[in-house]
Amino acid sequence: MSQTSQTEFRSLMAGFPTGVAVATAFDVTGRPRGMTCSSLCSVVLDPPTLLICMRHGSATLEAVEGRRAFAVNVLHGGGQPVAELFASGAPDRFDRVSWTTPPAACGPHLPDAAQSVADCEAVRTERIGDHTVVFGEVLGVTSYPSDDGPLLYGLRRYATWPPSRPAVSAG
Repeated sequence: MSQTSQTEFRSLMAGFPTGVAVATAFDVTGRPRGMTCSSLCSVVLDPPTLLICMRHGSATLEAVEGRRAFAVNVLHGGGQPVAELFASGAPDRFDRVSWTTPPAACGPHLPDAAQSVADCEAVRTERIGDHTVVFGEVLGVTSYPSDDGPLLYGLRRYATWPPSRPAVSAG
């Protein structure tokens, strides 16, 4: 059986819309690090565990591996500029956004762009190709109110899921 080309695989994955998050952490010197991430998945409910995939050479991955802790900021539709900024590699990204570190936070929270944040302990990592899969046990979840629905990425563009509307009873 022949292996699929990178072009075919990218086309396949581009057709699979997914949510957008920014993974954040503090490096061993306390400097904030972060990167846009669309490779986010729930793993199990007990203990609550998720996974993210991070590129080798990323300062954010280095921070996660150094501190064994990170936060996953799940973005709302108004967070697209933040997603683009953290995907750009700009060295001053934390100077250009509002962020906070609540008590017990495992990484910076981006309250103006995130609808919720999961604070995680990195309990396992596995290197695959040019990425590392990081498994995080979720220690806490913080919600940030927003009128926007979740930010999505697919077909090489951003979109927003419509915000949930109250159920209408038939009657």
